[in-house]
Amino acid sequence: MKAYLTNTKQNKIITLNIPGSKSESNRLLILKKIYPNISIQNLSNCDDTRILKRTMDMKNGVVNIHHAGTAMRFLTSFFATKKDIELIITGSKRMQERPIKILVDTLTEMGADISYTKNDGFPPLKIKGKELVIESLKMDADVSSQYITSLMLIAPSLRQGLTINLKNNITSVPYIKMTQALLYRIGICCSFENNTIKINHKKTINDIYVDVESDWSSASYYYSLVALSDCLEVTLKTFKKDSIQGDSKVTFLYKRLGVETIFNEKNNSITLRKNRKKVENHLILNLIDTPDIAQTIAVTCLGLGVSCELTGLSTLKIKETDRLKALKNELQKLGAEVTITENSLRLKPTKTIAKNRVIDTYQDHRMAMSFAPLYLKVPIIINNPNVVSKSYKTFWKDLEKIGGEVIIK
Repeated sequence: MKAYLTNTKQNKIITLNIPGSKSESNRLLILKKIYPNISIQNLSNCDDTRILKRTMDMKNGVVNIHHAGTAMRFLTSFFATKKDIELIITGSKRMQERPIKILVDTLTEMGADISYTKNDGFPPLKIKGKELVIESLKMDADVSSQYITSLMLIAPSLRQGLTINLKNNITSVPYIKMTQALLYRIGICCSFENNTIKINHKKTINDIYVDVESDWSSASYYYSLVALSDCLEVTLKTFKKDSIQGDSKVTFLYKRLGVETIFNEKNNSITLRKNRKKVENHLILNLIDTPDIAQTIAVTCLGLGVSCELTGLSTLKIKETDRLKALKNELQKLGAEVTITENSLRLKPTKTIAKNRVIDTYQDHRMAMSFAPLYLKVPIIINNPNVVSKSYKTFWKDLEKIGGEVIIK
């Protein structure tokens, strides 16, 4: 299946309601299993969240989370603490290539009963749930923040709480702070200072309603569309100026690419407007705190004819695909010169973007959505467009509202 994207007539002003944040939703679902009196509003409807919600109640057999990386990390810790559970958690071929050794080693030190059924350090995992009693641990923090969040989410259910002492440079600090903010919101005492996270035990909490903010990672594609457009103005609902999502930094990053953000605090929405005078010729960014928008920024730079140097991208190699290699492959199809290292990407754009190129998505939702806005510059074809359901099921329908032609067949 392919999506054929062509620019015909653009709408000038559009309002959209983007789904709730996958990152917030998945954290809150784990917490709701520990504290059932949490009520969640605006829960994400993406594949990853639905898979997590569907599999959390399993106690035996085989749990297949497919491509859902957060589900794999979060459920590994969650299942390890449940005394009546004995199961195997597995996923897609790519999921079985994504490392999980650091998390498993840490849980094992805490007393967990986890073993590998195929290759050491990688799923599938056999888990026999039991009570974990350790109070303090040390953990490498320079691979994936999801390992740390996974432990933070179970920490308040442990008899003594948990202190996590982080070693090395911390990757994606905003995602850890998001977890901290959600714990605090439901009444859990959680501190994060000087590479040490301390979370107190809490047996029960008061009844609480939690509204999930819309997803800033998904909003990034509209920043790209506005940047690449002639005069598009987009209003996105359910966004907050004091967001706990790290990718809200997209407002500052895209200001350098000519997109202004107006916060409408009365109705919690944002309006994106183009400012041609603010576009820089060369962009140098360290995206260690916002790696999920690296693909979007790189593609926007290509479309604008802006060269860029993006660093802080080491975690992209262990995502749904090796995103650095995938980006290089697909950007080069369009005429760009691209070099990559273990944690960086450098792009020199082309004066003439190649038309009607078929963009491979590598089973990665962000590859599909980050390249889609280029249709405002040249006709483009996206392979396997349904992969967007991993995080944003209605993306193609919403894209059609911008204008142009989207044919999926």
